[in-house]
Amino acid sequence: MPTRAQKGGRGCRKTPPAKGSQMLLTIKDLSTWLNIKPSTLYLWAAQGKIPYQRIHSLIRFEKHMIEQWLASFYRSSGPPLRMRRLAADADLDALIEAAKREAYTSRHGETITPSPTGKE
Repeated sequence: MPTRAQKGGRGCRKTPPAKGSQMLLTIKDLSTWLNIKPSTLYLWAAQGKIPYQRIHSLIRFEKHMIEQWLASFYRSSGPPLRMRRLAADADLDALIEAAKREAYTSRHGETITPSPTGKE
């Protein structure tokens, strides 16, 4: 017969988790793992942005589902972001130059006259 030390707190035997079963992560566990505030995880779960399970009023996460969710953010193809920024910068530079030409070019034969005081 097992002694009190071998039994759980209320007389139940302590049984180890079954092999191959995966423990669900709590908000605190996932917050620590991803270095994200718990409040952000609650918000993402409420908005459906992160996969989760609700067990009564508790929110839990399956590790393999979170790993798949994280993997969905990785890019496998396409130009690097630096190349895209350069193209966007070139577009922005062209837009600024066009705005300068529009603002500083005389229109319809108008001439730019100096001010009467001569202090430009």
